[in-house]
Parts: sequence; C-alpha cells; structure tokens
Amino acid sequence: MENRGTFGSKLAIILTTAGSAVGLGNIWRFPFMTGQNGGAAFILIYLGCVLILGIPGMISEFVVGRYSQSNAARAYGNVGFKRAKYIGYLGILTSTIILGFYAVVAGWCLQYLYASITGKLIGDTSYIIEYFKNFSSDPIRPCLWGVGFVLITHYVVAKGVNDGIERASKLLMPLLLILLVIIVIASCLLPGASKGIEFLLKPDFSKVSSNVFLEALGQAFFSLSLGTACLCTYASYFKKDTNLVKSATQIALLDSMIAILAGLMIFPAAFSVGVQPDSGPSLIFITLPNVFRQAFVGMPIIGFVIAILFYALLVFAALTSTISMHEIGTAFFHEELHLPRNKAAWILTTVCGLITIFCSLSVGAYSQIQVFGMSLMDFCDSLTAQIMLPTGAFFTSILIGWFVERKLVLNEFTNNGSLKATFFSAYLFSVKFIVPLCILLIFLHQFHII
Repeated sequence: MENRGTFGSKLAIILTTAGSAVGLGNIWRFPFMTGQNGGAAFILIYLGCVLILGIPGMISEFVVGRYSQSNAARAYGNVGFKRAKYIGYLGILTSTIILGFYAVVAGWCLQYLYASITGKLIGDTSYIIEYFKNFSSDPIRPCLWGVGFVLITHYVVAKGVNDGIERASKLLMPLLLILLVIIVIASCLLPGASKGIEFLLKPDFSKVSSNVFLEALGQAFFSLSLGTACLCTYASYFKKDTNLVKSATQIALLDSMIAILAGLMIFPAAFSVGVQPDSGPSLIFITLPNVFRQAFVGMPIIGFVIAILFYALLVFAALTSTISMHEIGTAFFHEELHLPRNKAAWILTTVCGLITIFCSLSVGAYSQIQVFGMSLMDFCDSLTAQIMLPTGAFFTSILIGWFVERKLVLNEFTNNGSLKATFFSAYLFSVKFIVPLCILLIFLHQFHII
C-alpha cells in the first residue's frame, strides 16, 4: 500500500479541515437558525458554544487521528481500547449516509447553477415556485444531478490526499471566500439593507430562551462536523509538529466567520425586498431567486450575475464537505481491505450513489418511499442528526476524558512536550464534564424530552 501522505503545509491543514466543516449548514442553516432565534443574540450564544463545545470536541478527534495515523475505525482502536473502534465504525457509517442524502441537495444546487447561467430562473414568484416543483418531482433529473455530484467528489478523492483533497481545498476555499465577500458587498449596498445588518449585529436578548441555547449548541455541533469521524480522518494526515489547539481554534474561527458572512449576504437582501429570512428549506431554491430578481429590478444584469455567483458559492461549499465525507469511507476501504485508492473510492461512490437515488426519489416522483412515516431522505437526515452524530461525539469525549491514558493525550496536546500545556487542564475538564453534558442536552432536546 502506498504512503498515506500528509497535508503539505499549515495552510493546507486549515483550508482542508475548515472546508470539511464549511458547507450548506453555514450558508443556509446558520442564517435560517439566526433568523428564527433573534439575530445577533443567537450569534453570540453560538460563538460561546463553539468555544465551550466545538474546540474541545475538535481537539479530541484530532488527538485520536494524529496519534494513530490511520483510518477512523483503526484510529479509535489504537488509543488503548480495541472496542473503541466501533466509534470509528459509527462515524464511517454516519458520514456515508450523510453524503448520500446531502448529495441530493448539492445536486439541486448544481442544477440551479446551470439554470442561472442559462437564464432559466428569470420569472415572477409563481414561475420560480412552479420551476422548483417541476424539477424536484422529476424522476430522472434530480437523480442525475445528485449522482453527478457524487462522481465529482469521487474524482477529487480518488486522486489522493495531496493531489486531490489538498489541491481542491486550496482552490475551493479561497474561491468560496471571494464569492461570499462579493455577494455580501452587493447585498449590503441595496436600499434598506441596513435593517438586515442591524438585525444580524444588534443583540435582542429579550428573545433568548433555553430553547435558543440548545439550538445554538446544536448548530455549533453540526457546523463543525463533530461526530462524523471526519476530523479524526483528516487529523491522521497531520504532521507530528502540527499545533492541534491552534489549528482547532483557527478552523472554528474561519468556520464561524463564513457563517456570519452568510448572514450578511442573506439578511440585507431579504430585508431590502421585505422577505422573511427564516423561511426554511425554501430559502435557497424559491425565496432567494425572487430576492435577486426584486433587489436588482433596475439592474437585471447584476441580478443575473449575483444569482450565478450565489449558486456557485453553494456548489463550492457543498463540495468541500462532500470531499471530506467521501474520504472517511475511502480511507477505511483503502487501508482495511488493502485496495488501491481508486477502487476503494468506487465502493464508497457506488453505495452513496444508490442512497442518493433513493433519497431523491423519496422527496420527488416516488414519495411513497417512506420509513416511519418520513421520506427516506428525511429519515436519513433525522437518523444521523438526532442519533448518530451526537452518539459518536459523546463517546469520543468520554473515551478521551475518562479512558485514554492521560499521558497519551498530553503528549498529543503538547506535541510531546515541545508546546506549553497552558490550557490542558481546562481542556480535559471540558472533555470530561462539559462536552458530554452539552451533547446529552442536545440529544434530549432533539427528542423533545427537555
């Protein structure tokens, strides 16, 4: 088996790992959650949750991955407890399911990018609504776009860590940031945009409740990809001199910055034309095309260009996430079955492609494809978000905090003593007590127990 490879630079580590976290959750879900929970107050609570829950959780997965230098299943089994490998297996299964249904929405974004370029999204509100209904209910087109997105992801992952994943991240992440900044500037220059900026940046603590705290905890948890084995897998490609604490902090800050920029992109434009920014899943495919049309009514060319840039942004954000999810399973099959990387990637691509097809059909032409009264796609979403992700992250924190030898964790935290252990006691306390408790609260909240 060829050398596993390592990320070539500190910049590559930040861009690649941040890319795994940055996705449609930042561009769509974060503004949507902010809109539902009172604007800037939610953002402040969210940032606190990233600090308390996100960064310690990331460091824990980094410790497991870099120490073991192997795929997720083997990595968890190598930290002193063989049965811990099942945490890795859970992460691999979780990421595979997520990639399968995530590719459906990513495929929609890819199709809307094509439709924007070809001018097919030009029309009034009723036309845009009808366009989405016709597309999503078609038995063929959504499947083709979704599987096409999986194949694009396969192409990047099959080329390897350095030539595929690292090179793609170095291209996609800067492009994503550039596109985001361009759309933010255009959005903030619209008439009446100041109301949207104020909504985003001026805290209204009267709307804060225990539910808002739990929603912010959940958003921080999902936004940073905790529990998918992604961070563990990527950390296995870190060099031994990588500062895990600094890297986790930088990645969390970059991820949060992109989420806030997404809010500055959506809220000013939405407020400018009187659209509610908490309009749910329809925001991307129905509300925003109308926003672009209305906001730039006197400048149709600018509206046309902004729509193209927006859907290109969504495609890039989705791709950085799907690459990381694909790599988790690819690394597993590559190392455990001793297969060439390309063949290992094809196993994952085939499985995910089938999940994508069935999930796509379940929310379109064949809505009778249901599990427990939900469409297959909604079931996969609920299963991973409400059960599998919290479970994986919970047991990772318990493993690191209570079972892995303290010296092993300290050595990884300090790069075998070459770095100061300034925050180690605080980190260990957080992983032992705070992180598991927060995840337990999220878990209970998902099932409306609290």
